[in-house]
Amino acid sequence: MNQERLLRHYAALMEAVPQSVWVLSADGVVTLLAGSGIRERLWHPDGGTSWMEALHPKDRDWFGRAWRRAAQERTPLDTVVRVRLRSAPDRFRHIKIIAAPVPDEGGAVEWVGTASDAEDHWRLRMREKLLARMAAVPAAHNLSEAFLTTAAAVVPELADAVAIFHVRGEPGPGTGLPGGAAVPAPTGSVGLAPGLPSLHPLDGDILWGEASRRVIESQEARLLTFPPGEPPEDGLSDAAVRWLRKARATSVALLPVVVDGRAVALATTTTCRGNPPPDEADLQLLRDVFQQMSGPLRRTMELQSIRNRALALQQSFLTPPQTVDGLTITALYHPADSAAEIGGDWYDAVRLCADALALSIGDIAGHDLDAATAMGRVNSLLRGLAYDSGPTTNPATTLSRLDRIVQALDGPSMITVVHAVIRRQAPRLWRVALSNAGHPPPLLIPRDGPPRYLHDLTAPDPPLCVTDALTRTDLHTVIREGDTLVFYTDGLVETPGTDIGDSLERLRERTEALVRAGVPLPTLIRKLLPPVRNRRDDIAVIALQARSDP
Repeated sequence: MNQERLLRHYAALMEAVPQSVWVLSADGVVTLLAGSGIRERLWHPDGGTSWMEALHPKDRDWFGRAWRRAAQERTPLDTVVRVRLRSAPDRFRHIKIIAAPVPDEGGAVEWVGTASDAEDHWRLRMREKLLARMAAVPAAHNLSEAFLTTAAAVVPELADAVAIFHVRGEPGPGTGLPGGAAVPAPTGSVGLAPGLPSLHPLDGDILWGEASRRVIESQEARLLTFPPGEPPEDGLSDAAVRWLRKARATSVALLPVVVDGRAVALATTTTCRGNPPPDEADLQLLRDVFQQMSGPLRRTMELQSIRNRALALQQSFLTPPQTVDGLTITALYHPADSAAEIGGDWYDAVRLCADALALSIGDIAGHDLDAATAMGRVNSLLRGLAYDSGPTTNPATTLSRLDRIVQALDGPSMITVVHAVIRRQAPRLWRVALSNAGHPPPLLIPRDGPPRYLHDLTAPDPPLCVTDALTRTDLHTVIREGDTLVFYTDGLVETPGTDIGDSLERLRERTEALVRAGVPLPTLIRKLLPPVRNRRDDIAVIALQARSDP
């Protein structure tokens, strides 16, 4: 009687605790001792079906390894895994499993375990984890970097693939695109789980068609589900359908990111390789994560707007340089690859008479709208002084006058500049006089010799605005038909952590290789630019080539 009463007490206790209790025999038979504590009934295998079939496809490999290790070492197992629901086999619930080995007298091992509902706890922890990853978004320098950080936050936990598009303008009907102006961010906005087909290049063809336009208009998320590798052709672009087929996708979630009442980004997430689609709780977690982008995106877009205004101002001063017969001029300007930075780099060339040209290139300290505005003032002053001084004035005198004026007007803290006057001396010979105020040395490319810097052994004068009553110096050289002079700002050669001398030598060697390859001047100038990933500063280049008169 006492034993029966104890068994009843034990059974009542098992029914009361918030978990199921099970036993796994040595021959693999599972017996459920108590089944309370799980909010929804879990799927269980029939006949010869493995228990692994009850687990989420993404969890089977790692859980199998964990179970084998626990069995071999006879150590307890404590983990959370997704288990299929009986009422909806394509849905899963997070279950905490604790199992301990119990050896019998013969050495055989049974396992006694518990299974308890961990869904709410898992989602809370996952939300905290994902939002912690999003903490880096406010530090993003541009939209592409912000999108990349966000995409990486949700792969692979909540999605197998993520692509985030910047939406420009308002939605427009009949285009099949969000507003006809939804522009995908650069490739960095893509996050892919290992083994999936590449989404590169991420161009306009991969946009998600009519379905995405409706999401942008309604500002409401939408989930499309379908059999593995069989996406609907209606509402998705042809390129998207092709990729979804290759990836054996089962769903596409379209989630708008809303800032100040306007959808400014479209996040697309997919489940692939036959994995089950997200449920409503997953979608809500995705909404929370992507909406965390709204504040950082607002700040990034404000910085981008400031940068665009500064760029427009700067470009207004970088008009096509003037030239004279017998000289060819090629110039370019490349802004820093940052939403927050726009500098004071400039170039200019003004005709002084039929046979003389004043050329200058410079850089004003700072990387903001103030630097760009100051650049415009200084450039205009130098242009006026050069024209007023005429073709016979020494460049050092012109820079000294500029220095006095800028300092008297409480101008920028520091300016580096090279100012040169090029005068025809003979039909195929030009005399060059220049003064260098703290700027990188111009590069001379002779027609019949290796490139060299104009003053390898002579240090430049100090920059403008750093000292009073300074006597500046001129350097003189000549260029002949086919010779080229290249003037540039420090963004072309300065890299953090790299010696400037080494960088100048690499530029000279790169130039020599391009000249040997017979590259025309405009192409040569473009190919001198460093890789995009290394462009941390503005770059201005202006090149002057002597040629014979027609």
